[in-house]
Amino acid sequence: MTNPINGLLALEDGRTFSCRSFTGPGECTGEIVFNTGMTGYQEILTDPSYRGQMVVMTYPLIGNYGVNPEDVESNRIQVSGFLVREYQHQPSNFRSSGTLADYLSAQGILGVEGLDTRALTLHIRSRGAMRAVISTLDPDPESLVRKANRIPSMAGCDLATGVTTRKPYFWLHGRPVFLQDEEDLEASVWKNRDARLRVAAFDYGIKYNILRSLEAVGCRVLVVPAGTSAQTIRALEPDGIFLSNGPGDPEPLTSAVETLNALLGYRPIFGICLGHQLLGLALGGKTYKLKFGHRGANQPVKNRLTGRVEITSQNHGFAVDTQSLESKDIEVTHVNLNDNTLEGFRHRTLPVLAVQYHPEASPGPHDARYLFDIFKEMMAR
Repeated sequence: MTNPINGLLALEDGRTFSCRSFTGPGECTGEIVFNTGMTGYQEILTDPSYRGQMVVMTYPLIGNYGVNPEDVESNRIQVSGFLVREYQHQPSNFRSSGTLADYLSAQGILGVEGLDTRALTLHIRSRGAMRAVISTLDPDPESLVRKANRIPSMAGCDLATGVTTRKPYFWLHGRPVFLQDEEDLEASVWKNRDARLRVAAFDYGIKYNILRSLEAVGCRVLVVPAGTSAQTIRALEPDGIFLSNGPGDPEPLTSAVETLNALLGYRPIFGICLGHQLLGLALGGKTYKLKFGHRGANQPVKNRLTGRVEITSQNHGFAVDTQSLESKDIEVTHVNLNDNTLEGFRHRTLPVLAVQYHPEASPGPHDARYLFDIFKEMMAR
């Protein structure tokens, strides 16, 4: 167990908070955001949508069930820093294979405790997500505030390019199989037209549980880099196209939007989170940055088609402007009941479906898993 080391969190607006590192000395920077989930910290840590961000957990006790190799959502920790009220040094769970502190330390990620996370969360809710620095190396508040103000803003930055896969891979039996390893075998599997539907999934920062969910409803999934062209997708002849979640601002991803414009109407398309925002842009809509985003496993969303309320898992800092999509061709299907932001839409004539939240959960409730079945039905028509 690493002895706690005093540290300091400094926000770009000058507010500071004292803390203690439970992962050793260090310094980290990023946009600071909060997550309201009570569990699922390992899934949060490894979600590529958090690239470039420091995450504050509002639930006070974190680390009590340890970590394990099965609960990851990518091949590495994605957050730049992890902030909790109280870290539990001695986890107790039959699935645990190690401590959270060792897991963070092994990948060079700073973890701090002893923060007044309630006050910090209220400050972010009031002032908005902002740039921040945590340091155990520099005790000077003014110096850290200056550092925070020199951090590039996430708005206008293409972060998806930094998290996308470099090479295509198949998701088979719960694991990625890259073409360079088994190209001939897996290419023949892709070409073998059996009862399973073939999905080409754009990776803008895709979570593993999305791939598990697609495989669970009977799909063969080929994951392709974010910059894959429409021509390449057409050559693959998939039954459907999936657009994944991912980090940051959708507007800089102009090439992705152009690709989607070229694919609209070609095959059924299902977009989640950043994929939802990119589809909105491709259909002529606009996006904007939320004040502090939606991050947690308890966001209430109303399904306008059924009248039911779904409790959803979410992680995003940008949203599609509902008014910008007002068209007789587009139908709003889901709305956030906390702030009335757009949570889902479909096209009335084209096979296009998109939601802002995460139907695959991980962590979170399973209220929206039916969307994968709807996508499958769209492809089977």
